[in-house]
Amino acid sequence: MEDLRKRLVKIEERISYLIQIKDGSEWGNLSGLREKFARLRDRFYDLKEEELSEELRAFEDSLSFLEARCEETLSPMEKVRIVRNPHRFTLKDILENVYEDYTELGGAEEISIDPSMVAARASIIRRVKNKSVMQQVMVIGHEKGHGEEFRNGGCSRPWGNEKALRYMKVAETEGIPIHFYIFTPGSFPVEDYPGAGQQIARNLYAMAKLRVPMISVTSEGGSGGAEAVGMADVRLMFSHGYYSVISPEGAAAIEGKIREGEKMPKELVEACAESLHITAEQNLKLGTIDRVVCEPPLGAKRDDFGFFRRLKSEVIRATDEVVLKTKSLRAFRAYELKMKKAEEHVAEEPHIDISWDLNEDEVQRLLSLRSKKYRAMAKSGYTYEGSACSTLCQKARKSLAKLYYSFRYDVLKSQQKQVKKVFQDVSGEGSVLIKQVSAPFSAAYDFIAKKPGGKGGKLVAAGVGSGEDPIEFGDVYTSPLANEDRTVTCPNAEKQGCKDLWVPDLYGEFCGVCETCGHHFPLEYQWYLKHLFDPDSIREFNSEICAGNPLSYPGFEKRLQAAIAKTGRRSGIITFDARVMGVDLVVAMLYSDFRNGTVGSAEGEKFVRACETARIKRRPLLSYVHTTGGIRIHEGTMGVVQMPKCTMAVREYIDSGGLYIVVYDNNSYAGPVASFLGCSPYQFAIRSSRVGFAGPRVIRDTTGADIPPDYHNARNALKRGHIQGIWDRREFRRNLHKSLLTMGGGNLYYR
Repeated sequence: MEDLRKRLVKIEERISYLIQIKDGSEWGNLSGLREKFARLRDRFYDLKEEELSEELRAFEDSLSFLEARCEETLSPMEKVRIVRNPHRFTLKDILENVYEDYTELGGAEEISIDPSMVAARASIIRRVKNKSVMQQVMVIGHEKGHGEEFRNGGCSRPWGNEKALRYMKVAETEGIPIHFYIFTPGSFPVEDYPGAGQQIARNLYAMAKLRVPMISVTSEGGSGGAEAVGMADVRLMFSHGYYSVISPEGAAAIEGKIREGEKMPKELVEACAESLHITAEQNLKLGTIDRVVCEPPLGAKRDDFGFFRRLKSEVIRATDEVVLKTKSLRAFRAYELKMKKAEEHVAEEPHIDISWDLNEDEVQRLLSLRSKKYRAMAKSGYTYEGSACSTLCQKARKSLAKLYYSFRYDVLKSQQKQVKKVFQDVSGEGSVLIKQVSAPFSAAYDFIAKKPGGKGGKLVAAGVGSGEDPIEFGDVYTSPLANEDRTVTCPNAEKQGCKDLWVPDLYGEFCGVCETCGHHFPLEYQWYLKHLFDPDSIREFNSEICAGNPLSYPGFEKRLQAAIAKTGRRSGIITFDARVMGVDLVVAMLYSDFRNGTVGSAEGEKFVRACETARIKRRPLLSYVHTTGGIRIHEGTMGVVQMPKCTMAVREYIDSGGLYIVVYDNNSYAGPVASFLGCSPYQFAIRSSRVGFAGPRVIRDTTGADIPPDYHNARNALKRGHIQGIWDRREFRRNLHKSLLTMGGGNLYYR
C-alpha cells in the first residue's frame, strides 16, 4: 500500500508540474484529469489494491501521453517556466551528484557572504583503464535554492560577484580549471560598493585573461548577471534552459510601454519570449553558446540521476577539449575520434587520461584561443555597406599600419631610448667632450624617430607649454538650442538661488552650464565634436558598419531605418582619430540620437576595431559616453555577448601599454557600464550626469524599495569609488589633455 501511496503523490506532482508549465489547466485534458485525480485521492482507502493499481496505471499512461505532447510543442516561455519551477535542479544538486566531494568557500548557507553565489573547491572523478583518477576544480555559480529566501532567487549582489572573482583568482593561483554554473534571472541592481555594474565589469576584465581553462553551463542566464561568471572557453547550455538579454516580462514592459502597476498582457510576454531567441537551440544557431546538454523530457529535476551522469560527462569532455586545444591540433583530433567511438557504446566519458595542468606555452595558447573566440562572436549581427574594393583597401591599410608602427616604435624608438640612456650615463660622468661627440648622433635619432610634421618625442613639453587654447566656446559651433528666445529656470533655483537663464546665453557662451550652481543642462553630441577636439583633426573610420536586425525582431527594421534617417549614421557609436591640444588619440563615442546609444553587434564591432587601431598606433583611447541606454534588447544574446567581446578588446589594449579613459555624460546605464566602460582604471563623469547599472523602475521592481533622487548622480558615483573624478563641461578639454599627459604607461607614442 505504501508503494501505491508514493505513486499517487508522484502523479499529483506531475499534474501540478504540467499545469505550471502551461500556466493553467486549460491545455489538453488537464482540468478533467485533475478533477478525476481528486476523486481517486478521496476514495484511496476505499478501493482494493488491484483496483487502485489499475486506476493509477491509467493515470500514469494519460500523463505520459500529455507530457510527450507538451515536450513536442514547448514554447520559449514554457521553457522559462520550467527553469523557474521549484522542482528544477540547482547548483547544490549538481555539487552533490556530479562532483565527488566539495568544500564551500566564503561561508555556507545563510551565513555566506552572499548565499546566492556559491564558490566551492571540488573533486571530480573519471575512470581511466579500470582505475579512478581524481581531478580538482573550482566550481562557481548561482544558487537559487528550493524556496530559501536568503538565496534571493539566484540574484547575486555586488559582493557575491566579488566573491566569485576572488575564488577565480585562487583557482588561477592553484592552476585548476573553473566550472561556472549560471542560474540567475539577473544581477541584484544596487550601487552599494563594490557596485553591481562595476563589479561585473571587474569580473569580465579578469576572466578575459585568467590562465586556467573555464567552462560555463547555463540554465537560466539573465543578461549581465549571467556574464559575471559566463566568460568561458567553452559555453554549454541545458536544453530546457534560457539565455536572454532581458526577461520576457521586462521586454514586454518596454515594447508595450506598460506603466508601473498595470497588468502585463500574457500574449505580449509570450511574443517577446519568442522574438528574443532565448532557447538553447536558438542560441546555438546564433553562435553565443558552443553545445547543448540534453535534459529529460520537460526538463531535469533534482532527482534525475541519469541526467547528472550525462552532465558529468559533458563538463569533463569540455574541459578536456579546452586543454587539448592548447597542446596540439593532432591530439585534439585524436581525442574527438575516441569520443565518437565511446559515444556509440556508453553515455559516460571515454577512458582517456588527460592532465589538466598547463605549462607556460600552453597557457599562452589558451589565452590566444579565448581571444579569437570572442573576437569572432556576433559577426553576423551587423552589415557592412562598403564595397569589396574598400574592404581590401582597409585590410591592406591595417597590415601596412602594423608594419609601419611596429618598425617606428618597436625598432627605432627602442633603439633611440637605449642610445639616449648610454649618452645620459656617460654625460653624467661630466665628460664635456663625449657629450659634444654624442650630440649629433642623438639629434640624428630624434630626426629619424619623430613624427613627420610633428614634434615627436618633445610633444609632452610642447603640449604643456603650448600657450592659449585655440578653441573658444561658441565660436566654432552654436547649439540649435540657443536659437530660442526665452528663459529657463535652473533645477537648483530654490536651493541655490539661481537666476533665470536666457537660452541664447545658456547654450552659447555658458556651454549649457548654470553660472550660479554649475548645473549642466544636456547638450547634443555635435557640441563635443566641435569643442573637445582640435579643428579639422577628426577622421572617422568604420562608418560602413551598419546596425542590423539579426533576430528578425518584429517591427524593429522600421525603427532602425528611422534612426538611420534621423541621424544620417548607421549605428549608435562613432569611432574616429582626433587630436586634443596636439595629442593624437582614438575616440569611441556612444551618442543618444541613435536608439538612445544602445549597444548591439555593429556598435561592439566598431568599438573592438577602435581598440585595435589604438593598440597598433600606440595612441590613447577615449570612450566618451554622451548617453547609453544599455544593450540593445532587439538583438537578444547577440547584444549580450558584446559585453565579454568588448571587454576582451579593452584588456588586450591596456595590457599592451595603452591608456584607456572613459568619460560619462547625461545618462549611462546597464550592460556597457557593466563591461567595457566600467573596467577602465580611469573613469570620469561630467557634472550632473547619472551613472549606474539599472534605472529607478528596475531597482524598485527588483528590490521593492524606492531609491533617493540623487542615487545615480556623479557625486554618489565618486563617493562609492566607481569614478575617479567629476569634470566640468567647460574644463573637459583641458582636463582630458592633462590626463593624456600624466596617465598611462610608456608604450604611448609620445612617451
